[in-house]
Amino acid sequence: MAGARDRLPLWVQTRCGLEPRTLAALTVVLLVGAGLAGGCFWTGRPEPVRAPELVRAAPATVASTGRSGPEPEAREEVGPPPVPPGPPGPSVSSGGKVVVDVGGKVRRPGVLTLPAGSRVADALRAAGGVRSGADLTGINRARVLSDGEQVLVDVPGAQVAAPGPGSGGAAGGGSAPGTPVSLNTATVEQLDTLPGVGPVLAQHIVDHRTEHGGFRSVAELREVSGIGERRFADLEPLVRP
Repeated sequence: MAGARDRLPLWVQTRCGLEPRTLAALTVVLLVGAGLAGGCFWTGRPEPVRAPELVRAAPATVASTGRSGPEPEAREEVGPPPVPPGPPGPSVSSGGKVVVDVGGKVRRPGVLTLPAGSRVADALRAAGGVRSGADLTGINRARVLSDGEQVLVDVPGAQVAAPGPGSGGAAGGGSAPGTPVSLNTATVEQLDTLPGVGPVLAQHIVDHRTEHGGFRSVAELREVSGIGERRFADLEPLVRP
């Protein structure tokens, strides 16, 4: 060992004037330190990391129809708004027919059976037409016929009025002489002909009819202003709804 030290350069011998024992101990320390450093380096080296396993989705629930997958969304059906029921049309007989009595100045007067929805003009045509010189004033030939009504053409004394609720008389609302006056179709002039009814009271009757949508019974005549019990008793056999 002394021979090896003697062969070292002088400056090394001067700087490292170490005893062999000290040099051996230093060598051991260096080796131990190198070993520890290598161990730390080995334990701290990067290691490959395994990717996590993919989680498989659960199988779709089988619907009652045998098809898998989500149920289709229910669609809300949007339709046209409901149409309110309209007012009832004219009454017709069974089988889509109407039976009317056509009289007066027509070529073939009598009881006629016509299709439902026929008008007064159809009834006049089915009766052979109107005779020459007949007066059609007050007859609404475009009106739809009701089952069981009477159509009179130019009959002297026949009442002429516009049809109203519950009317079923002659064309234009008239009725044969001697029949009760219709409270729902008679004009002010026709009501004025009743005993004890003047123009003012006749107008009250017409105003009450317009305000309440017609008379449903003769008893409602008592509700008209100006008609008392005694006057109602005189008018009851002479009028109808």
